[in-house]
Amino acid sequence: MNELASLLNEQICSVNPVAFDMLSDLGKRIYFPSKGILSQSGEAKKLADKYNATIGTALNGKTAMNLPCLMDSLPGISPNDALLYAPSYGQKPLREAWKAKLLHDNPSLKGVNFSLPVVANGLTHALSLVGDLFVNAGDTVLMPNLNWDNYLLNFEDRLGANLEFFTFFEGDHMNTRGFAERMAKVAAGEKILVILNFPNNPTGYTPSEKEGNELASALIAAAERGAKVIALLDDAYFGLFYAEDAMKESLFCKIAGKSRNLMAIKADAATKECYVWGLRVGFLSFAIGGADTPDSPFFAAMEAKAAGLVRALVSNCSALSQKLVTTALTNPDFYAQRQGCADIMRKRYERVVEAFKKHPEYSEYFEAYPFNSGYFMCIHFHALEANTVRKHLLEKYGTGCIALGKENLRVAFSSLNEDQVEPVFEIIAQACKDLAK
Repeated sequence: MNELASLLNEQICSVNPVAFDMLSDLGKRIYFPSKGILSQSGEAKKLADKYNATIGTALNGKTAMNLPCLMDSLPGISPNDALLYAPSYGQKPLREAWKAKLLHDNPSLKGVNFSLPVVANGLTHALSLVGDLFVNAGDTVLMPNLNWDNYLLNFEDRLGANLEFFTFFEGDHMNTRGFAERMAKVAAGEKILVILNFPNNPTGYTPSEKEGNELASALIAAAERGAKVIALLDDAYFGLFYAEDAMKESLFCKIAGKSRNLMAIKADAATKECYVWGLRVGFLSFAIGGADTPDSPFFAAMEAKAAGLVRALVSNCSALSQKLVTTALTNPDFYAQRQGCADIMRKRYERVVEAFKKHPEYSEYFEAYPFNSGYFMCIHFHALEANTVRKHLLEKYGTGCIALGKENLRVAFSSLNEDQVEPVFEIIAQACKDLAK
């Protein structure tokens, strides 16, 4: 094992040896190359005041060499901000701005110790980093039966994990009882990675405060029994909470630092929270019991391991994207502008709710799973096959939705104008009538 990896592992063990046991084989081996080219370039940046021939970039004086035909598209942004490499950890101003945003949006995190977020190339990349850090082939990964299909591609197909599912809903609420029963079966010493995504894709459901407390209690109870619990909280759609009873803060707040056997990981992104899907800026934040100070060696080690994976896979994330997101986050109008977009999304959600209230006859063919947040809602067909309905919608009505399994259809009201929402469900109902003949 590389000496730098060993040093990071020692840092983790000095704070909490259980955290080291949670790491995958790769997670134990990985390190940030703080010696070698990067460290030598860093030293030269500070000390080489005459000539600096260390960095693999092309400069004119101290400015990044550039094509005017490209920079003409970026008025107000300097070539250095747009074109130079970013650190593998992510740009420090962005990391600090995102942590400030987390504290703003989650007041319960005040006084809770967690790492400075590490920048990933979008939410999907953040999830894959977690998989690489913690999952060996055959490890158990638990998630709801209604989930984003990219989890399967990443954790099952790419990493060879053993996926298990709990039933997401029990009637008109989340099946926290079933989740707690599954967590109660995790034996002392056993490692399990749990993925919880709120607002949920595909259903658009966020737990109530009571349900959130029940989820947190189940995770903490398993950890306190001696299970090694890694809770990955996918907060991709965070902030888009419409119903009054939907939990308004991340579940991360309820579990961060609560047990030495519970690794809490918050994966989030500017993607949806800042309405910048193609900029690909995501984040990972870590917390665990025992890491009780802001400068805990645990945080430094986990940040270094995540940054080492970034370095190994993509070197670093887009400097231009990071600059743009930092500029947005530090703008005094950021929160007001974000709320303006959220208000538009809320109206679309309300039109979906209204459509189902106005048309009880829809229940002859389908019903809506509970939904209160996010981009999506999901309908369950009583007798028709979802993909058959999907194809009929496309071929006869020019309307696209996503079939999930044999019985479910996801409708992204996020991409519909408010006046388009009700007609889409009328068309779905008509397609059902066509196929039921």
